[in-house]
Amino acid sequence: MKIPTNLKHKPVIVSENYENVDGRFAYNSDAKGLSLGLAQWNDRGKVDISAKVWRYTGEKWSRQSEEMPMHRVLDLAILICKSLSYFQEAYRFPKLYDPEKTLIDRIGLQGDAMNVSICTENPMIDEDIKLFSQVLSNDGEIIGERLRVLSRILKEMGY
Repeated sequence: MKIPTNLKHKPVIVSENYENVDGRFAYNSDAKGLSLGLAQWNDRGKVDISAKVWRYTGEKWSRQSEEMPMHRVLDLAILICKSLSYFQEAYRFPKLYDPEKTLIDRIGLQGDAMNVSICTENPMIDEDIKLFSQVLSNDGEIIGERLRVLSRILKEMGY
Protein backbone atom coordinates (compact mmCIF):
# COMPACT_ATOMS: atom_id res chain seq x y z
CA MET A 1 0.00 0.00 0.00
CA LYS A 2 1.40 3.38 -0.99
CA ILE A 3 1.79 6.03 1.70
CA PRO A 4 -0.18 9.18 0.84
CA THR A 5 1.87 12.08 -0.49
CA ASN A 6 -0.99 14.57 -0.74
CA LEU A 7 -1.23 15.28 3.01
CA LYS A 8 0.63 17.84 5.11
CA HIS A 9 3.46 15.44 6.05
CA LYS A 10 5.58 15.12 2.90
CA PRO A 11 7.34 11.72 2.87
CA VAL A 12 10.92 11.61 1.57
CA ILE A 13 12.14 8.21 2.80
CA VAL A 14 9.53 5.46 3.24
CA SER A 15 9.03 1.90 4.38
CA GLU A 16 5.76 0.94 2.74
CA ASN A 17 5.78 -2.67 3.94
CA TYR A 18 6.08 -1.95 7.66
CA GLU A 19 2.99 -4.04 8.36
CA ASN A 20 5.08 -7.13 7.49
CA VAL A 21 7.64 -6.45 10.22
CA ASP A 22 5.63 -4.70 12.95
CA GLY A 23 6.78 -6.90 15.85
CA ARG A 24 4.16 -9.35 17.03
CA PHE A 25 1.61 -7.60 14.78
CA ALA A 26 3.57 -8.59 11.64
CA TYR A 27 1.30 -9.32 8.68
CA ASN A 28 -1.73 -8.22 10.71
CA SER A 29 -0.97 -4.59 11.52
CA ASP A 30 -2.82 -1.37 10.90
CA ALA A 31 0.59 0.37 10.84
CA LYS A 32 1.15 0.09 7.10
CA GLY A 33 4.20 2.27 6.71
CA LEU A 34 6.86 4.48 8.21
CA SER A 35 8.22 7.64 6.68
CA LEU A 36 10.78 10.33 7.24
CA GLY A 37 9.82 13.58 5.59
CA LEU A 38 8.96 17.23 5.92
CA ALA A 39 6.89 17.82 9.04
CA GLN A 40 3.23 18.78 8.82
CA TRP A 41 3.76 21.63 11.28
CA ASN A 42 6.31 23.42 9.04
CA ASP A 43 5.84 27.16 8.85
CA ARG A 44 6.90 29.31 5.92
CA GLY A 45 10.69 29.58 5.96
CA LYS A 46 11.08 26.96 8.74
CA VAL A 47 11.48 23.31 7.81
CA ASP A 48 11.62 20.35 10.21
CA ILE A 49 12.03 16.65 9.45
CA SER A 50 9.68 14.24 11.18
CA ALA A 51 9.10 10.51 11.42
CA LYS A 52 5.59 9.20 10.89
CA VAL A 53 3.83 5.91 11.52
CA TRP A 54 1.04 5.54 8.96
CA ARG A 55 -2.04 3.61 10.14
CA TYR A 56 -4.79 2.41 7.82
CA THR A 57 -8.19 1.19 9.06
CA GLY A 58 -8.96 -0.85 5.97
CA GLU A 59 -11.03 1.98 4.55
CA LYS A 60 -9.05 5.17 5.17
CA TRP A 61 -5.84 6.55 6.63
CA SER A 62 -6.32 6.80 10.39
CA ARG A 63 -6.18 9.88 12.57
CA GLN A 64 -4.14 7.67 14.91
CA SER A 65 -1.18 7.95 12.54
CA GLU A 66 1.62 9.52 14.54
CA GLU A 67 4.15 12.12 13.45
CA MET A 68 7.16 12.96 15.62
CA PRO A 69 10.27 15.10 15.22
CA MET A 70 13.29 12.86 14.58
CA HIS A 71 14.98 13.86 17.84
CA ARG A 72 11.92 12.56 19.73
CA VAL A 73 12.15 9.24 17.91
CA LEU A 74 15.77 9.01 19.06
CA ASP A 75 14.81 10.12 22.58
CA LEU A 76 12.27 7.28 22.64
CA ALA A 77 15.01 4.88 21.51
CA ILE A 78 17.22 6.14 24.35
CA LEU A 79 14.35 5.69 26.82
CA ILE A 80 13.68 2.16 25.52
CA CYS A 81 17.35 1.17 25.81
CA LYS A 82 17.69 2.59 29.33
CA SER A 83 14.50 0.79 30.37
CA LEU A 84 15.73 -2.51 28.94
CA SER A 85 19.00 -2.06 30.78
CA TYR A 86 17.14 -1.32 34.02
CA PHE A 87 14.93 -4.39 33.77
CA GLN A 88 17.96 -6.66 33.34
CA GLU A 89 18.65 -6.01 37.04
CA ALA A 90 15.15 -5.15 38.35
CA TYR A 91 14.62 -8.70 39.65
CA ARG A 92 16.79 -7.69 42.62
CA PHE A 93 13.91 -5.60 44.01
CA PRO A 94 10.80 -7.33 45.44
CA LYS A 95 8.57 -4.84 43.59
CA LEU A 96 10.93 -4.64 40.56
CA TYR A 97 11.87 -1.14 41.77
CA ASP A 98 13.06 0.59 44.90
CA PRO A 99 10.24 2.82 46.24
CA GLU A 100 12.91 4.92 47.98
CA LYS A 101 14.88 5.50 44.76
CA THR A 102 12.60 5.77 41.73
CA LEU A 103 15.05 7.74 39.56
CA ILE A 104 16.71 5.23 37.24
CA ASP A 105 19.08 7.63 35.49
CA ARG A 106 19.69 11.15 34.25
CA ILE A 107 20.91 11.12 30.66
CA GLY A 108 22.75 14.22 29.56
CA LEU A 109 21.26 15.92 26.49
CA GLN A 110 21.70 19.49 25.24
CA GLY A 111 23.25 20.85 28.43
CA ASP A 112 20.62 19.32 30.71
CA ALA A 113 19.49 15.77 31.41
CA MET A 114 16.50 13.58 30.60
CA ASN A 115 15.24 11.92 33.77
CA VAL A 116 14.29 8.26 33.52
CA SER A 117 12.15 7.19 36.49
CA ILE A 118 9.60 4.69 37.72
CA CYS A 119 6.16 6.35 37.51
CA THR A 120 5.01 6.05 41.12
CA GLU A 121 2.14 8.46 40.35
CA ASN A 122 0.52 5.45 38.67
CA PRO A 123 -1.73 4.02 41.42
CA MET A 124 -1.35 0.54 39.87
CA ILE A 125 2.45 0.72 39.48
CA ASP A 126 3.14 -2.44 41.50
CA GLU A 127 0.96 -4.52 39.18
CA ASP A 128 1.73 -2.61 35.99
CA ILE A 129 5.51 -2.87 36.37
CA LYS A 130 5.21 -6.66 36.64
CA LEU A 131 3.13 -6.76 33.45
CA PHE A 132 5.61 -4.42 31.72
CA SER A 133 8.51 -6.64 32.74
CA GLN A 134 6.68 -9.75 31.49
CA VAL A 135 6.00 -8.16 28.09
CA LEU A 136 9.68 -7.18 27.80
CA SER A 137 10.55 -10.80 28.52
CA ASN A 138 7.97 -12.16 26.05
CA ASP A 139 9.13 -9.77 23.31
CA GLY A 140 12.84 -10.22 24.04
CA GLU A 141 13.57 -11.86 20.69
CA ILE A 142 11.74 -9.19 18.67
CA ILE A 143 13.36 -6.33 20.60
CA GLY A 144 16.80 -7.96 20.63
CA GLU A 145 16.78 -8.41 16.85
CA ARG A 146 16.07 -4.71 16.35
CA LEU A 147 18.71 -3.66 18.88
CA ARG A 148 21.31 -5.81 17.12
CA VAL A 149 20.42 -4.24 13.76
CA LEU A 150 20.51 -0.75 15.30
CA SER A 151 23.87 -1.50 16.93
CA ARG A 152 25.32 -2.73 13.64
CA ILE A 153 24.13 0.35 11.74
CA LEU A 154 25.43 2.70 14.44
CA LYS A 155 28.84 0.97 14.32
CA GLU A 156 28.89 1.26 10.51
CA MET A 157 28.24 4.99 10.95
CA GLY A 158 31.13 5.31 13.39
CA TYR A 159 29.12 5.57 16.63
